Amino acid sequence: MENIILNAAGISKTYHAGSVDVEALKKSDVLFKKGEFTAIVGKSGSGKSTLLRIIGTMDRPDEGTVEIEGMNVFEMKDKQLSKFRREKIGFIYQDYSLFPEFTAYENIVVPFALDNKNAPEEEIDGILESLGISHCKGKYPSQMSGGEQQRVAIARAIATHPAVIFADEPTGNLDAESAKIVADMLSMASKKYNQTIIMVTHDMQMADHADRVLTIVDGNVKEGKLY
Repeated sequence: MENIILNAAGISKTYHAGSVDVEALKKSDVLFKKGEFTAIVGKSGSGKSTLLRIIGTMDRPDEGTVEIEGMNVFEMKDKQLSKFRREKIGFIYQDYSLFPEFTAYENIVVPFALDNKNAPEEEIDGILESLGISHCKGKYPSQMSGGEQQRVAIARAIATHPAVIFADEPTGNLDAESAKIVADMLSMASKKYNQTIIMVTHDMQMADHADRVLTIVDGNVKEGKLY
């Protein structure tokens, strides 16, 4: 189990819609290693978002366990789990989720402020430079392109050195050129910062940037690109 950051064992999820049961995720085992960039792909309704929500601790499975850095996350009480998320998990969303009234730098340091910690400005400057957005440090989201905003979101996720970063369709709102840049930046971040990144995407070209691809077919998690 050396270098295993996230271990999901026997996880399953069924949704009940009236008299119909929908098996969104069938009993699955999946491991993620430190510094690995994994893409999760699958057709609409395949269960990839359900998998991301469960391993991202936002939804509980009907069965199974999720361990992050050896901690069983669903044995934690709500307050403990919230603190664990802030310290160990980073999220990158399709809509960037930046505060419009904050500059890029102020958006990046929000997680530090929530935990009453001093932000390492010099280190953050280095992250901005590595992502090619040093020029955005003092800009507001309205003054940046979509691709620049998403790279700020990546910087925010990286800055706290979480155990794992979850990216939910991070290129969904971007044009092809910006999407490629963001995918390249995620790949670079996993290598430069030895960061575990798990990305859900419907775009097979984006999946090509990952070190590893998982495909979900009818709620079953399979290794490799299967379509």
